[in-house]
Amino acid sequence: MSTVQRPIVVVLFEGVDLLDVTGPPEVFSLVARETDDATGYQVLLAAATLDPVTTSAGVRILPDLTFDEAAARPIDTLLVPGAVEVDSLRRVHPLTDPAVVEWVRTLAGRSRRVASVCVGAHLLAAAGLLDGRRATTHWSTAPRLAADYPAVEVDADPIFIRAGEVWTGAGISACLDLSLALVADDFGEELALRVARQLVMYLKRPGGQSQFSVPLEPVSTTRRVEELRHYIRRHLTGRLTVPELAAHAHLSERQLTRIFKTELGTTPSVYIESARVELARHRLESTDETLERIATGCGFGTVDTLVRAFRRRLDTTPTEYRLRFRATV
Repeated sequence: MSTVQRPIVVVLFEGVDLLDVTGPPEVFSLVARETDDATGYQVLLAAATLDPVTTSAGVRILPDLTFDEAAARPIDTLLVPGAVEVDSLRRVHPLTDPAVVEWVRTLAGRSRRVASVCVGAHLLAAAGLLDGRRATTHWSTAPRLAADYPAVEVDADPIFIRAGEVWTGAGISACLDLSLALVADDFGEELALRVARQLVMYLKRPGGQSQFSVPLEPVSTTRRVEELRHYIRRHLTGRLTVPELAAHAHLSERQLTRIFKTELGTTPSVYIESARVELARHRLESTDETLERIATGCGFGTVDTLVRAFRRRLDTTPTEYRLRFRATV
């Protein structure tokens, strides 16, 4: 019976997000249980010293080894969690301690693969590991990541992204999806799905799954745009052309486009399609409606248009999405 295990080193530092650290090991621990031998992962927590590390939740964690000790051994996967601080105006700022960044850079050089969880992407970027790569992070710090590291192609929509042997994950709970994707990469989709069922997750979300939905987008400070957003949601089955929206808001088409770009960071057409995809996702998850009926009821008109929109927004098809996320009606 094989007993070879892949060593995973998780970086610890003061104030680290607790779920970033504990979520992935829960996934990895189930691999051996779901196989007939002892193969799987050996998870090791590394910190500057062996003293307890206090997480953002106030829970203290004991490291297994120091960074120096971790650097002296081969690492299969280096897992880099994140941490934030919130200022008096409730603005979120990712923490990138230079000492931690330097250790991440060093340990990455000993690793076959590197993965960040949530705002841990800022540590990877500070270490130069994301230069020239596409990456994601928590939606709240994505603009900061893009501004601070222009060499990184930041995409705040997917729940995780693989760029070669560097992986980045989005929001905190997406660490489970990222970990399942790593399991699938190592041991195959079938085992990853078995692990997902043990975790009572509804199968395994693809990386293209959006990390946020239309209702969670930042609210505009302009009353006119907010009224337009509500108007769009009430009339998704209609044509909703830019001229129609402009006339409804008593604006020129150019003014409408400029306001959407300034307030929502997108165009009216893209926003409308995103809202329709969101409605279609809900129907795919919660109803037995045919694709034809969903396409018509969500304003796409045809199934082909629905499929193209899903490929653009979620990098999957409506049928594949339903198979993964279908809830019992």
